[in-house]
Amino acid sequence: MTLMAGSIVEGKVVNITNFGAFVEVEGKTGLVHISEVSDTFVKNVNDHLKENDIVKVKVISVDDNGKISLSIKQAGVPKKSIKPMEIDWEKEKSKANVSGFEDIMTKFLKDSEERFQDVKKHQEGKGRGYSKKTSSY
Repeated sequence: MTLMAGSIVEGKVVNITNFGAFVEVEGKTGLVHISEVSDTFVKNVNDHLKENDIVKVKVISVDDNGKISLSIKQAGVPKKSIKPMEIDWEKEKSKANVSGFEDIMTKFLKDSEERFQDVKKHQEGKGRGYSKKTSSY
């Protein structure tokens, strides 16, 4: 099978640089530019890929010289999702020595309000250290 723009194939990461990763697909090597590694901002490619990783890539283009441009983020691989924090209610119950849902909710609301006040206090304090002086000419 020849590589064609738009096709999605599996490849092996053979080298990682500061500007992207080289991936071997069907016996040829193509580049996944750092901007095509992930949907999120990538500062260091090594945080997302390791050599010998098997990845799905989309062929963006193959030029006349045989240069292959690839994309991991366009390959349709689902993003890593951030799961909401799961609460173990039994553990919370025993930890707080409470007997019911209402007690747990009351404790949660109290803790949340305290944290919110801390954040609010911190944000209010940020604006006081700098004042822009205007000069008249």
